[in-house]
Amino acid sequence: MVISGVQQVGIGVKDLHEAWAWYRKNLGFDIKVFEEEAVAELMLPYTGGKPQYRRAALTLNLQGGGGFEIWQYTKRTPQPPKHELVLGDLGIFAAKIKCRNAHEVHEAFTKSGIEILGDVHQCPAGINNFFIKDPYSNIFNIVESTSWFKNENKLTGGSYGAIIGVTDMQASKKFYADILGYDEVVYEKEGKFHGFEGISGADQTLQRVVLRHSKPRKGSFSPLFGSSEIELVKTTERKPNKIYEDRYWGDLGFIHLTFDIIGFSELRDICANAGYPFTVDSTANQNGASFDMGEAAGHFSYIEDPDGALIEFIETHKVPVVKKLGIYLNLKKKNPEKPLSKWILKAFALNRVRD
Repeated sequence: MVISGVQQVGIGVKDLHEAWAWYRKNLGFDIKVFEEEAVAELMLPYTGGKPQYRRAALTLNLQGGGGFEIWQYTKRTPQPPKHELVLGDLGIFAAKIKCRNAHEVHEAFTKSGIEILGDVHQCPAGINNFFIKDPYSNIFNIVESTSWFKNENKLTGGSYGAIIGVTDMQASKKFYADILGYDEVVYEKEGKFHGFEGISGADQTLQRVVLRHSKPRKGSFSPLFGSSEIELVKTTERKPNKIYEDRYWGDLGFIHLTFDIIGFSELRDICANAGYPFTVDSTANQNGASFDMGEAAGHFSYIEDPDGALIEFIETHKVPVVKKLGIYLNLKKKNPEKPLSKWILKAFALNRVRD
């Protein structure tokens, strides 16, 4: 089984095109991999037991990193969290976005009127970072990184991981190491942290662990996705709320963290043996055939981390490179560990959306 990297972070919004315009302008997610309207028929465990109509777009920032899957219900009003989100709440609390120079980005974002949640600061590992909030109340951690695919003179790159609230730090560390390869502990600290100012719950005593993968990612899209990290946060002072308590997958906020993988059957066994079986499996009624995702195709599945955060896996079989020319990649017979040529990955630039 091969993990190519963080493919995307799912973001539930009220208006896909409005939100995407904001992410294009401010975070550089201007490459359209696909956009489609369909019925989510296989997510019944997380959609009230009923198929739900939705619109979704998968977008990339070609400087490097994972994408955003921007997701909107079309026949249902998406619901906000029941409680104000507080550090340590369970699930995906914030998405990480990579940058080259945090001070430069902070200054530019301040001038453009983006809501900044505190100054640039160094995390316990000495990495410059800061936090912002988008117009839809989603929090992003802007983090300096040295992992890049190309330079398009943008302030930021793509998705770099997530901050996830947990209840049992050791169980969560084991989950993300054994299944997803985040086996390197960058730091593990407890206390009150400078840099969280401006975020609800910053005055709590927290346990904080940052994990990275010690082995470079392999596979088709690994040069584009690059490295990533998972930050686990546990509150020691209160009972945390579940971010998606009594809500559906696709409701407002960060709905899932997705990994691009190769070796679906092996992954199914790995997850089951670790005690985290697939809760959704697109192959269940497909007899091994690819699941049609409109302009793309492949297998997908979900598992839950120890506190219920949704982790998605996608094995990509077909993806449009230049849709208007009818050029698609067929990855089913490709060497699973070998990356695609950089010129092929750079060809996604032909799908750039310009405002």
